[in-house]
Amino acid sequence: MRSRRTQAWALTLPLVATALALAGWQAFSPTEAPPASVTVTRADLESSVTALGTLQPRRYVDVGAQASGQVLRLHVEVGDQVQEGQLLLEIDPSTQRAKVDAGHAQIDSLEAQLEEQQAQHELARQQHQRQSRLASSGATRDEDLQTAQAQLRATAAKLKMLKAQIRQAEATLRSDEAELGYTRIYAPISGTVVALDARVGQTLNALEQTPLVMRIAHLSPMTVWAQVSEADIGRVKAGMAAYFTTLGSEGRRWQGKVRQILPVPPRPLEQMNQGGGSPVSGTGQGASSGRVVLYSVLLDVENDDRALLPEMTAQVFFVAASAKGALSVPLAALQALDGTPDTYQARVLDHRGEPQAREVRTGVRDRLRIQVLSGLEEGDRLLVGPTSGEH
Repeated sequence: MRSRRTQAWALTLPLVATALALAGWQAFSPTEAPPASVTVTRADLESSVTALGTLQPRRYVDVGAQASGQVLRLHVEVGDQVQEGQLLLEIDPSTQRAKVDAGHAQIDSLEAQLEEQQAQHELARQQHQRQSRLASSGATRDEDLQTAQAQLRATAAKLKMLKAQIRQAEATLRSDEAELGYTRIYAPISGTVVALDARVGQTLNALEQTPLVMRIAHLSPMTVWAQVSEADIGRVKAGMAAYFTTLGSEGRRWQGKVRQILPVPPRPLEQMNQGGGSPVSGTGQGASSGRVVLYSVLLDVENDDRALLPEMTAQVFFVAASAKGALSVPLAALQALDGTPDTYQARVLDHRGEPQAREVRTGVRDRLRIQVLSGLEEGDRLLVGPTSGEH
């Protein structure tokens, strides 16, 4: 009898242990986490195109040397304020002054020859008159009259030639005097010296091309040369509002409008040289970062406090649309509806916590949130991710 009870207990014990283990797992196992939800709130939204750019003066003049020679004196440094007509640089005028002196001497020589020739011409005229009177009375030969006529014409031709040579020498002298004047370079505009390439003792050669010695610029307004990728250039329009920040600006924003979109991207080399502030033109060989073609967009901004300097890097935001205090939800809370632009579906939790599908019409969006135009109210809770039983 005792052995039968022992056998029955041995058979029942595993079943009891299993039941206890199952009950314990159910008691201490974690419950299913509720689905995540977000609330419809108000926020400021902005849809924008971002790009990097470089600051350059809007108005500037590259000052070049039109005379060759060694730089004798520099009267300015980078950063100096100059006035129109102010002396900037002097080039050794020895060669140019020698040409001017030689020109004056040549003209003096030609004028002396002209006086001599005028005397010869007057003598030839008198001889011709004398031969004409004698010929009328038959007192001279025809050959003598013809000789006098030829001499008169020859002296007149020499006079005309000498006068032409004097005019040519005077033109050459004016050119030499102008070149002598080019040895003193004056400021063509008032502004700030932002670049200086000449040094005292440097030899400038203006025969092959005009050497640039400095750049004078107005530091207000400034122009941002922004590089916009081909994927975004269609969203940027002339007159569009924009703003930018610079490194170290401590949150300051400069406002402006798009002045111009260059229709042809710069060539790679031109894009590198764009830091000089010169407008660039393309030939179809688009400047690229990898395989992305970049287009130049110009944005002007006032710089009365001189906080902006040439060559600064700017982070530019071209504002396509904006909304202040708009109803908004995270993009992740909406599901797109096929074939219906700007219309989505949201799962709104009712008072019992049950999700209800609702159609939502939207407006401005940024990278994280989107404006709600209709279909939701402030304070509504939306499900994010699948609900219970969804896969």
